[in-house]
Amino acid sequence: MNSGVFITFEGPDGAGKTTILSMVANHFKEAMVTREPGGIDIAEQIRKVILNKENTAMDPRTEALLYAAARRQHLIEKVKPALEEGKMVLCDRFVDSSLAYQGYARDLGIDEVWSINQFAIEMLMPQLTIYFDIEPELGLKRINKNKEREINRLDLENLEFHQKVRDGYYLLMERFPDRIARIDASGTVEEVYEQTVKMIKDKLAK
Repeated sequence: MNSGVFITFEGPDGAGKTTILSMVANHFKEAMVTREPGGIDIAEQIRKVILNKENTAMDPRTEALLYAAARRQHLIEKVKPALEEGKMVLCDRFVDSSLAYQGYARDLGIDEVWSINQFAIEMLMPQLTIYFDIEPELGLKRINKNKEREINRLDLENLEFHQKVRDGYYLLMERFPDRIARIDASGTVEEVYEQTVKMIKDKLAK
């Protein structure tokens, strides 16, 4: 039985969710912070394969399966034990990324990718998913300006792909309105941070 709180951060590339997550982690110092794909050794190895800019021949189904495999190992080795200990877990991306990126933007089908991930996660879902929303053009501009950011294979996709990712997230907000909450990520870092902390506090108070 999980007694902790599982909160995930989602959004298109360049939305700034990783920056906000690190700030939020300083506020909720008791929280365990992790990321997908990655977070533990095996999943980090899979991450290198998925995001390697040289792997342009990767089939979309292979990509979806690799994400699900990394997610499974990360969940069992790190997330689930922390939740069972009653901890708050803040995770940079989770299953919704696969649904938006591979399910919708790669045209594999949201339901099909959801089926793969149900096997991987055994229905262990976040209590709250914060979606950081941004226009794709602005997100890509931020990526190009941030010289310290890791540029990965997905960043090299065209504007149409990133627009489809955003459209996919909008479909997920319609499907899971009780779990996914939207924040306008085009504001200042301070504005987005304050909204995020308030959203988490409101969730914890329920």
